[in-house]
Amino acid sequence: MAERRFNPLIALPPLLFIAFAVAAWFGLQREDPNALPSALIGKTTPPLAYVSEFPGSPTPTDADLTGPGIKLVNFWASWCAPCRAEHPVLMELGTPERPVIGINYKDSPEKAAAFLAELGNPYAMVGEDASGRTGIDWGIYGVPETFVVGPGGKILFRHPGPLTREVIEKRLKPVIDAAG
Repeated sequence: MAERRFNPLIALPPLLFIAFAVAAWFGLQREDPNALPSALIGKTTPPLAYVSEFPGSPTPTDADLTGPGIKLVNFWASWCAPCRAEHPVLMELGTPERPVIGINYKDSPEKAAAFLAELGNPYAMVGEDASGRTGIDWGIYGVPETFVVGPGGKILFRHPGPLTREVIEKRLKPVIDAAG
């Protein structure tokens, strides 16, 4: 009779399954599994060196971001369906004391201007990020993304995805109130 030998490779699938299950369990224990981290929280805003002039709007500068008060920076595009969905909320969000600064991301200026002409312009100023370089510097995953910028240009909060009234009440407003 032939002697049967133990093949160590036979234990590999159960060990891989156990490793995956443990990693998944730890991942599900996070406070918000949908949250996308930002390395910029608590740091000064990246420069707007690659932002160019947008037709009919003042162009945001680094000085606009590092001045006093709270600012919101919103990356958006006319081709972005979630940007269209969040637009009515943005129209209500900006105030002279808390301006919303728009960064038009990888869009044609003509289409972006038509988008704002159709839906209204919620932005105190708009800059054009045609190359997407500014978006890379800010670490955005896509559009829309909104940042709360505090006095001195310190990034206080980042929200990936469209703003809704619920997001504003539960996540944005507490950050603004705490900084304000």
